Amino acid sequence: MVQVSPKSETTTTQPELATAFLDVKGMKCAGCVKAVERQLTNNPGVVSACVNLITEVAVIKYTPAEIEPETIAAKLTAVGFPSEPRSRESQKIGGAYHSVTQRHAEEKQQQIKGLTVAAILLLFSTIGHIHHLGGPSIPILSNIWFHWGLATLALLIPGRPIFIDGWRGLRHGMPNMNTLVSLGTGSAYLTSFIALVFPQLGWECFFDEPVMLLGFILLGRTLEARARGRASAALEALVALQPPVARLIGDPNSFESSGIEIPVEQVQVGEWLRVLPGEKIPVDGEVVAGQTTVDESMVTGESIPVAKLPGDGLIGGTLNLSGAIALKVTQVGEDTTLAKIITSVEEAQTRKAPVQQLADTVAGYFAYGVIIIALLTFGFWEFIGTKIFPEVMTQISLGMGHQMSMSQMAIAPTPFLLSLKLAISVLVIACPCALGLATPTAILVGTGIGAERGLLIKGGDILEKVHQLDTIVFDKTGTLTVGHPQVTDCISVSDLTSTELLQLAATVESGTTHPLGTAIIEAAQKEELPFIKAEQFYTKAGLGISAIVEGKSVLLGNQQWLEENQINLSELIKTQAQSLLNAGKTVVYVAKEGNLAGLIALQDPLRTDAQDTVKQLQQLGLQVILVTGDQPEPAQAIASQVGITQVFAQIPPQEKANIIKSLQVGKGEQKPQIVAMVGDGINDAPALAQADIGIALHGGTQVAVETAAIVLMREQLKDVVHSIQLSLATFNKIRQNLFWALGYNVIAIPIAAGILLPNFGFVLSPALAAALMASSSILVVTNSVLLHRQFSRSI
Repeated sequence: MVQVSPKSETTTTQPELATAFLDVKGMKCAGCVKAVERQLTNNPGVVSACVNLITEVAVIKYTPAEIEPETIAAKLTAVGFPSEPRSRESQKIGGAYHSVTQRHAEEKQQQIKGLTVAAILLLFSTIGHIHHLGGPSIPILSNIWFHWGLATLALLIPGRPIFIDGWRGLRHGMPNMNTLVSLGTGSAYLTSFIALVFPQLGWECFFDEPVMLLGFILLGRTLEARARGRASAALEALVALQPPVARLIGDPNSFESSGIEIPVEQVQVGEWLRVLPGEKIPVDGEVVAGQTTVDESMVTGESIPVAKLPGDGLIGGTLNLSGAIALKVTQVGEDTTLAKIITSVEEAQTRKAPVQQLADTVAGYFAYGVIIIALLTFGFWEFIGTKIFPEVMTQISLGMGHQMSMSQMAIAPTPFLLSLKLAISVLVIACPCALGLATPTAILVGTGIGAERGLLIKGGDILEKVHQLDTIVFDKTGTLTVGHPQVTDCISVSDLTSTELLQLAATVESGTTHPLGTAIIEAAQKEELPFIKAEQFYTKAGLGISAIVEGKSVLLGNQQWLEENQINLSELIKTQAQSLLNAGKTVVYVAKEGNLAGLIALQDPLRTDAQDTVKQLQQLGLQVILVTGDQPEPAQAIASQVGITQVFAQIPPQEKANIIKSLQVGKGEQKPQIVAMVGDGINDAPALAQADIGIALHGGTQVAVETAAIVLMREQLKDVVHSIQLSLATFNKIRQNLFWALGYNVIAIPIAAGILLPNFGFVLSPALAAALMASSSILVVTNSVLLHRQFSRSI
């Protein structure tokens, strides 16, 4: 309670915040992401901003009284990142599907165009130098003026957007990947042009460098875009699930009319729809006529088709397999299960793992650092390096010989040209793109795989916490057990038969909605026992219920309820009840006219996969604990069946959260733990919120599902293990990607700067540096995409 009151005070003093989504274009690397986030948070009224490079979406929390999303988008557009707020219409599934389809068509055209331009540039540049490799000399293509023309066209046409964006970023104090590429290609072109116009300077022309630079960069970005498309395929498949039209009908019981087709966006709650075999369910609903089987695998990950009868729920986007049905619409638009899943996955993909903070911090200053290193490289080799290591000029003369032949001038390599080429190589080999792609691509793939398999993981921060997990706490009822008690024993200790005892108990329980009462009523209905006339129902929470049945007082409840009503239990009855409790059963006492009439025992069956789940979690090195509000005996019985040794029983909801907090803090020799809580009910919500990671079964209450960080759509307990395995696999990909991205730049930049030149005579040409830079980004994205194959093998 101490922690709740400050929270409530804060919410009354702080202004109400709203969340907006912006579609942001023009981002090329992690430096762009950092720049966009900085621009967004600099706006008054913007509390926080999180930007995803892959999905090109910014999530902003802001104060509506101070600023509007349109204003934020306009300011961002003004500094070179075209942006627009997502309207409510565009956020609907139908609008999202249309948007995704249209965007894919545009991206494919751009990719084809990019590949074509890159291929032409690389082809002409290579053909022009084929005679250097012993091939025939082609008069026009080997001429220096042809290479000047090719380089000029390359910079003016495919290179123009790169130059504009690069210099705009530099002007606004936000240098990015395009800035580095612009400086590199521009320097190479300008130097070569001066050498061509003023041959008396003795400089060499290397027009092929800017051409090959742009060619490799365009090729790399095209391949990277294709790999990104594969990374986001799972989410796009979800978006595409909802059919565009629904069949509206007037009478659900008449199968003569096929109805009229209307756009799915126009369907309203309460209307009736017809769905034929082979069609997708348009929206969430309830079967009102007909029966069928439905394939829900695309939404829940459950591979076995589910039988649907009148009264059963339907999920929009699932596939009707066998029968024509009529359904009553229960949820539409953003309230449907599919829409909530898509929103959850989209939000998860924008939430960063804390490990990404290092990459973001580095990326924010990356371009400045590379420019400084390039200047230092030029200065060192021009004024110091070639004097300390004069032999390097002889070592590289062979490497520059083809340039002299191309220009048809016998020009010896100079320190200036060597220094310039090394500086250009530094500019183009540096790859902030890999840093920017390392985390979001892995999260994109990981959350997409989860969505396919019915595992909703709500963000990169969750993935990192799972990696640190020490302890997992289970609720009992509805989690380890199915949450639906069944009557197992009906023991009469009076003149009533067991059937009469069950009928009497069901009559009294008809005045309550308690789960145990529902189970007793269901048992009576199975035996077709009618209710007896009853009145004056009275329920006392946590104890039991009373009623007057045919003029006689009847009580149902626990032992404390009987004691409060002065009904004593014999030692024999207590022993009998204790044996039932020891077997993991809950005992309900039935008393009539002040005397015990009998005992009814109920048991909540254990989930079939509970034992295997606990065993696998323990094999992963996790401590497993059971915390329940149930009595100690049934709690211990369940724990023994599944292999849990540490049990907390008779724990009220708030106390569950306190137990988790004590585990997180640690006591004495017990170190602080990173704790996950698995639950499904309203009473689990405080514990799910307190835990480092809350895991909820989708069939549980809405409060539990919204509080949890991981939601299991299939309601299968083994998915707890699968969600942890997926989180671990995804986080390992993040670490691999970051290790590669940071390691690549740490190693590649010094090599490009000429660190190997004095001892090994090795120098990277700017074109080769560009090829390595492009391959670095492609490797990061491809490594993330491989998560599909690796995770499928792990389960």
